[in-house]
Amino acid sequence: MTPSNVNFKRQILVPILGAVFFFSLASFKNDFFEIAKQIEIFTEMYKQLNMNYVDETNPAHLMDNAIEGMLSDLDPYTTFWTEQEVERAKINSRGEFTGIGANVSTRADKLIILEPWKDYPADKAGLKAGDEIIQIDGTNISDYNENAGELLQGSAGTEVTVTYMRQGKQNKATLKRAAVEIQAVPFFDMATPDIGYVILSKFNEKASRETKEAIKQLKERGAKKIILDLRGNPGGLLSEAVNVSNLFIEKDKLITSTQSTVEKFNKTYLTPRNAYDADIPLAVLINGRSASASEIVSGSIQDYDRGVVIGARSFGKGLVQRPRELSYGTQVKITISRYYTPSGRCIQALDYWNRDEDGNAVRTRKEDYKAFKTINSARTVFDGGGVDPDIKLASAAYSPITTSLLRENAIFDYATQYYYKHQYADLDKIQLTDADFNAFVAWIESRGFDFDTVTESAFAKAYLSAVNEELDDDIATSYKGMMQAIQNAKKKDMRDKKAEIMSLLTDEIVKRYFYREGLYKYQLKYNPEIQAAIKVLNNPAEYRKILS
Repeated sequence: MTPSNVNFKRQILVPILGAVFFFSLASFKNDFFEIAKQIEIFTEMYKQLNMNYVDETNPAHLMDNAIEGMLSDLDPYTTFWTEQEVERAKINSRGEFTGIGANVSTRADKLIILEPWKDYPADKAGLKAGDEIIQIDGTNISDYNENAGELLQGSAGTEVTVTYMRQGKQNKATLKRAAVEIQAVPFFDMATPDIGYVILSKFNEKASRETKEAIKQLKERGAKKIILDLRGNPGGLLSEAVNVSNLFIEKDKLITSTQSTVEKFNKTYLTPRNAYDADIPLAVLINGRSASASEIVSGSIQDYDRGVVIGARSFGKGLVQRPRELSYGTQVKITISRYYTPSGRCIQALDYWNRDEDGNAVRTRKEDYKAFKTINSARTVFDGGGVDPDIKLASAAYSPITTSLLRENAIFDYATQYYYKHQYADLDKIQLTDADFNAFVAWIESRGFDFDTVTESAFAKAYLSAVNEELDDDIATSYKGMMQAIQNAKKKDMRDKKAEIMSLLTDEIVKRYFYREGLYKYQLKYNPEIQAAIKVLNNPAEYRKILS
């Protein structure tokens, strides 16, 4: 290249770079001006409302509603955290806190004990799943406007008195709070003489360390194959997802990449060290409640053909969040990027940026899934709707009707009723029958349980339009017939989903008698997904066939 050509190219390049910088700067200035403008308008309006509104206003309440409204147009993972919520997130990440040792849920004007943990304060005080706490240290839950569960927290060794309802009778108990450790790996054991089984329930700071230690101990006991159970694992730290994957996948392999419109959030995450065991046969269990970090691990295991994935399609959360500190100890957790599996899949199922006419996020249609190839065997895998297992089982699925039953607490409430009507001293004696399922269905129908299908909602809207257009007299009979047909179909659907409903119902009932540890031991013997994992790991030819 001649000097004149070089000079000519420089003369062209410098103005182009200058133009790019100018337009980027102009764009940044325009964005900054627009943000500053909107903040000024909002501040003035907020001030005018608080100073001039006809009735007395609550400035904090107004601001909370404003923040909630602003974030509601985005995805549900971009959220504002109060000081208390920030502290709670730190506790969840560390896996340690102080309290009564129980899962608790707020329902109307009471707190419901979902699960007392064995040998912790709630259990020692005799509290059971299904107990309804109505008063804490003399404070009525119905009169408490904040998160009433926070009243149960306090320093280790301090006492708290609760008044609760059980089967229509009022009771009182005094508990002494204690330090509670939440283990990432709550259970591991031998499934067979040569297959180890590990439950990884969350991706906190201890996830990879506890998983590695569990596998180490199982191998010392003779394990030559491993089942890693990620069912119901909601995710957690991305770094720990990489570290857990690294237990089975060799050094310097891509586990996930993130992409964003913000350049600094475009990153690749490689395995940082040698695998703990890159060859041990592996089965990974997932279901519809395996999300985020669980999907990074199961997705990378699948993409590298490193193990067989078993169960049901995972949740489909392909978004990454990062907390940003705000004033007064608060934070905003912002979705900063989408993540992709090693083969290039984004498994995000819901599109929060394209909503239907009701404002609901649109789910990616199966026909719109894109095909990708696994790295070692070129097997076909798909994006758009979670990680799809290599072996699918009905018992692991979460259909719309099952999700509705869980949302309405139907399975939980029935298990409470069942517990007080039956007695079991032996774990193996719990075997639900067809008669038990029929009793559950009858109980559901007597309770008036119902759920709206997409089809039902569409017909209801069409009928409303007909009413507005004064056409309802002509189609009323047809509409009633159609809605009755849908009701009949929903009843049939409940029986069609018997496998998944019975699996959840059995788990909830077993837990009532023998705590979570008893549930894990029961599943190790009887759970269909674990049995499927044992079967494929005991059949090397089938295992290789699936992965090739």
